[in-house]
Amino acid sequence: MSEQRNMILAIVISMVILLGWQFFLAPEPAPPSEQQQAQQQAGAPAGQGGVQVPGTAPGLPTLSLPKDRTAALNESQRIQIRTKRLTGSIRLQGARIDDLTLTDYYQTADKSSPPVELLSPIDAPAPYFAETGWLAGGGEIKVPGPETEWQTTDTELSVGSPVTLTWDNGEGLRFTRQIQLDANYMFTLTHSVENTREDAVTLYHYGRIIRRGTPEISDFFIIHEGPLGVFEEKKELDYSDLREDGVIKERSPGGGWLGVSDKYWMAVLIPSQDTSFEGTFAHRFDTGIDRYQVDFLTDGRPLAAGATETQVTRMFAGAKEVHLISAYEEQLNIRLFDKAIDWGWFEFLTRPFFHAIDFFYSLLGNFGLSIITVTIIVKFIFLPLAWKSYVSMAKMRSLQPELVKIRERAGDDRMRMQQDMMALYKKHKVNPVSGCLPILLQIPVFFALYKVLFVTIEMRHQPFYGWITDLSAQDPTNLFTLFGLVDWGPPELMHLGIWPLLMGISMYAQQKINPQPPDPMQARIMMMLPIVFTFLLARFPAGLVIYWTVNNVLSIAQQWTIMRITKKREAAAAGGGA
Repeated sequence: MSEQRNMILAIVISMVILLGWQFFLAPEPAPPSEQQQAQQQAGAPAGQGGVQVPGTAPGLPTLSLPKDRTAALNESQRIQIRTKRLTGSIRLQGARIDDLTLTDYYQTADKSSPPVELLSPIDAPAPYFAETGWLAGGGEIKVPGPETEWQTTDTELSVGSPVTLTWDNGEGLRFTRQIQLDANYMFTLTHSVENTREDAVTLYHYGRIIRRGTPEISDFFIIHEGPLGVFEEKKELDYSDLREDGVIKERSPGGGWLGVSDKYWMAVLIPSQDTSFEGTFAHRFDTGIDRYQVDFLTDGRPLAAGATETQVTRMFAGAKEVHLISAYEEQLNIRLFDKAIDWGWFEFLTRPFFHAIDFFYSLLGNFGLSIITVTIIVKFIFLPLAWKSYVSMAKMRSLQPELVKIRERAGDDRMRMQQDMMALYKKHKVNPVSGCLPILLQIPVFFALYKVLFVTIEMRHQPFYGWITDLSAQDPTNLFTLFGLVDWGPPELMHLGIWPLLMGISMYAQQKINPQPPDPMQARIMMMLPIVFTFLLARFPAGLVIYWTVNNVLSIAQQWTIMRITKKREAAAAGGGA
């Protein structure tokens, strides 16, 4: 029985680790010392946060105390952005995209709550913005920078109505920038330079995203939040990694993108996919506050006298919707753009799971019902394996009286007891660990569903029925407040909702119809599992708890049916033998 005990313990430990990782979050790195801040600030070239570029790099002013976001927006001339999915503005000074609000996503499940604000201007409490432009390859050639006042007669950017900005350096270079926006979240920025000088110049095209302050993140290892990009391959960096390293450079021979990703949103720059570029991730301290920069710099291109150079850069700033990201990858030929969604190591399982749930959502109109439908299908697919497992478990149950006798005869002689049990299993052709198979089958499905619920925005704020208003959040009810009748704030570990309770009850019922291990220690471990899992799952997304509960109920129905069929067959065989 040592093999059975070890198997059970291994499963218990694996599941506790799988379910309990959110209780063991990595601690935030200690804030940097004044000496570390001074060293990083001293070692970073002005205006680039550690990024070295040719010629005179466009610098940013030292950020002062933040103003109210509305006040910061009112301080400068702006072009308004208005589409069905986006509102905001572009600052004419620097042609900076620094004001974006996602109009069809809200901060909470209550649609009366404010919409999600993605980008903010430099003087706001949490600056987060994008800039693109040109750098000169030597000499004193003037190029537009963050302080440049661009000229335009346009007042609004909308779908089908681009805006055109111009600036003349007064020395024979005329810069034009056209900004287009589609019906979703993709900006197209066409940069042109006309050279009316008598000599050639070398220009480098750049783009950068700057974020001041470290945002609040989920801090779970199953999802990436922070700087990322695609070069030779996908590159992901945590904010803590970038704070430690300062500057990290990557080279792309052609194709790729880079930017900053949150759990559900991202802002990324996409250079022309036939252009090689150097990407840089950088961190520095600005008046003692973290400042992160992600930028790209293309190779220098000579611009002959009388010639015009054009570079097209795209910028995605919005929600990471699965179908939308995939469509952009295919239509715009953006290499590995679908990797912006963190499907994880088990993408081969997680992505199909999402598409299955999404398909049934299109038919049923409710993600909770879709999860239940997929659960039923998964149970049906695994029915042959479950059948063999439950048949073996039924035989185990019939052997319980003989196992008890073997234990009584052996007493403290563990070796004899194990030998007699193994002989009994061999005689009746029973595999003692086959009962673990249903649990093992649930682990990858459980993980895939958890990943889908946790990382895909399609699941965010999706209601089920009754009190479940968000399948991606924990059940809001709590037994320890008598489901709202008692007004007090219990510790987080004492949060136990209705669906986790139903899950625990179903798991207990499933344990009771299983054959109990003859070893008392194993029996106690197995009977404690429903309690442990109930409290662990209480903090998990409600959609996951609904899946587990329905799965348990289906397992009970399967097991009860199979056991009845097995008993009838055994009775028929015994009658025929008589």
